[in-house]
Amino acid sequence: MTKTNPKYKRILLKLSGEALSGEKESGISSEILEKVSKEIKEIWDLGVEIAIVIGGGNIWRGLEASSKGMDRASADYIGMLATTINSLALQHELEKCGVYTRVLTAIGMQQLAETYIRRRAIRHLEKHRIVIFAAGTGNPYFTTDTAAALRAMEIGAEVILKATRVDGVYDKDPLKTKGAKMFHHLTYIEVLQKKLSVMDSTAISLCMDNDLKIIVFNLSKVGNIKRVVYGEDLGTLVGSK
Repeated sequence: MTKTNPKYKRILLKLSGEALSGEKESGISSEILEKVSKEIKEIWDLGVEIAIVIGGGNIWRGLEASSKGMDRASADYIGMLATTINSLALQHELEKCGVYTRVLTAIGMQQLAETYIRRRAIRHLEKHRIVIFAAGTGNPYFTTDTAAALRAMEIGAEVILKATRVDGVYDKDPLKTKGAKMFHHLTYIEVLQKKLSVMDSTAISLCMDNDLKIIVFNLSKVGNIKRVVYGEDLGTLVGSK
C-alpha cells in the first residue's frame, strides 16, 4: 500500500443492504458490520471526509412488494425505514470503533436522528464526522442509488464509491455466468446504452450531468476501500471519458 496522501478527500460510499447480510438471506450480520466498520475507520483515520448511503434490501424490497400488489409509494416508504435501521446499526458499530458519526434522515425522525439539511451535513463532514444519509431522498419511486448521487453532489463529494459483492461491472452477472467480461472503464453513455447494473438510470444520468465519477469495487476483499481511496486501479471506473 502506498504511503502517499489519499487521492480523494471527500467521498460518498454507497453500500447495498445485502452487503450487510453476509451469507444470510436477510437481516444484518454482526461480523460483516464489524468488518465494514473497521475498514471505514481506516480511511477516516487518514483524514478522508466520508458520507455513506445504505440500501435496505436485506430487510425489505419495495419493488418486490409492489409487484405482489402493495401500493408502490407505501412499499417505498417501508424501504426508507429499512435503510434507517441499517444506518443506525452502522452508526453504532462505527462509534464502537471510536469514530464520530451522525445519521441524517430525509424524513423526520427526531428521536432517532437529525433531519437532513445540506449545510448541516457539510459542517459535520468539516468537523470530521462520518455522515450516514438514511431514508433515501424521502420520496417514493426513487432508489438509494439516486439518493447517493443526489447527496454526493449536494455535499461536493469527489467520487461515489459503490461497494458490491463482485470485482466491478460485468457484461453479465459473474455469479451466474461463467466467463463474464469485466469492464475496467466505462462512460455514462455506455452504461445507459448497455443497460449495465451499475446504478439505476436516474442516478447515472445525474452523475453524467454533473461529471461525478463512480468507482464500482468488491467490498468483500479486505483493504479494498483503502486501495480505492488511494487511487489504485481497482474495479470499474465510470466517467465522462
